[in-house]
Amino acid sequence: MNIKKIGLTALAGSLVAVSAANAGSMSVSGAASFEVQHVNGGADNAGKAYSMGNSVTFSGSGELDNGLNVTYSVELDRDAGAGTNDPFDAHSVTVGNDTFGTLTFQGHAGAAAQSAVDDMATGDIWDNGMGHAAAPTGSSSDNMLAYKLPELMEGVSVNISYVPHTATQFEDTMDVAIAYTGVEGLTIGYASGENKTTKGSEADVSTYYLTYAYGPLTLAYANTEYDSEATTTTADVDFTGYSVAYTVSDEISIAYKVADQSTPNASSDSDQEVSGVTASYTAGGMTISGKMINGDNMAYSTDASADKSMWELSASFAF
Repeated sequence: MNIKKIGLTALAGSLVAVSAANAGSMSVSGAASFEVQHVNGGADNAGKAYSMGNSVTFSGSGELDNGLNVTYSVELDRDAGAGTNDPFDAHSVTVGNDTFGTLTFQGHAGAAAQSAVDDMATGDIWDNGMGHAAAPTGSSSDNMLAYKLPELMEGVSVNISYVPHTATQFEDTMDVAIAYTGVEGLTIGYASGENKTTKGSEADVSTYYLTYAYGPLTLAYANTEYDSEATTTTADVDFTGYSVAYTVSDEISIAYKVADQSTPNASSDSDQEVSGVTASYTAGGMTISGKMINGDNMAYSTDASADKSMWELSASFAF
């Protein structure tokens, strides 16, 4: 849902002359959507979960006299706020241009350079309410910095992120991500970062991925390795994901996705395997989407209740 832009300079115009370069605007966007989801297996046969979209995002931008572009964005979403009664979710300030690059201060819900690409292949298909073990990532936090360098050469992009030392981050960390898109349809990327959430369990995290689109077919592959200094046998984690997507028409698309995650140093390693099919249909501003997912050994457990399945159906409307 798009609401017409609201001028920010109406009051300023009555008080002081402001140059056109300082004029800004604010826009509001949101999504009208609802979904139903059901998880089968273990203790999760309690019925269906219904939900709806409940957030709106305010964003404003403008160009300064010195040529820098500034964008402010904040999402109103009480359920996802940092505190119990916090109405705000993702919020950030971005400053930059094509010459100097772009610096972003991510107040909340930001992703470090590595964690932003940790599963470029499946879109986190494992994250479906089945009691999953999350894909390994480096550190992220509130009030972190991200910098996108200006284009160094055609088809090459570089992103850097900095997570400061905080009460929940015993040392600061820095991640780097590089991507190459110089061949039509092909993207190759690599990211390296650190996780320093817990002293004594520091970890190096690396991800490489590639996607290739040819006509209506898109193939994707991603691999992440999490190497920890912790002595527990389950501290190191390997993640592999791949997908095949097919665009049937302008309105219909389908995909098959697989995500496998293991703790290679555990003597009784039980891979968490998640696979499934997703599909969507779009027409006249309405999108109907669905998924059917199977999960084996969720959270690396071999209990019978750790094998689960789920289905989901959702509808969203753009107007």
